Amino acid sequence: MRLLEERIRKDGVVKPGNVLKVDSFLNHQMDIELFNEMGKEWKRLYSDVKVDKILTIEASGIGIAAIAAQYFNVPVVFAKKTKTINLDGDLYSTEVKSFTHQTVYNVVVSKRFINAGDNLLIIDDFLANGNAINGLMDIAAAAGAKVAGVGIAIEKGFQEGGRELREKGIRVESLAIIKSMDAEKGTIEFG
Repeated sequence: MRLLEERIRKDGVVKPGNVLKVDSFLNHQMDIELFNEMGKEWKRLYSDVKVDKILTIEASGIGIAAIAAQYFNVPVVFAKKTKTINLDGDLYSTEVKSFTHQTVYNVVVSKRFINAGDNLLIIDDFLANGNAINGLMDIAAAAGAKVAGVGIAIEKGFQEGGRELREKGIRVESLAIIKSMDAEKGTIEFG
């Protein structure tokens, strides 16, 4: 998606350790006009599949998923990284290691919100090693739901996550795929 690539080039900051900082428009301050265009693009890309719900993980995936959901006319369910006292009933649970935070989270989703037979579209902001997506797919499998596909805003194509998911037969539609980044030069190459 050219619009997203241009925005990454303009406002993204490459940091050491393969980190791309896009907090000015994607995952701290959110550009809703850009999110709308991303939602339209995922709807176009997934117009051939049935989507009953969008599944994401807190926190950065929520805004993107919520905007995209309006084009699919479906609810958004998000996996919570902490169990709170108002999260009652039976839960699906899995562990997810965050690339950015270098922390392992026990993420949970109430069993009330994902059902056997649901067709889920998983949406998230980044795909690096695939840990978050694999965790969400574990939750879908535990529920007996089907993963219709995965929508990613920015995929780090030089890391293993996207390739491994595609090798498993998972349909992954990334709106921007980064081929390489150089923190020293501040450059980003798309592929």
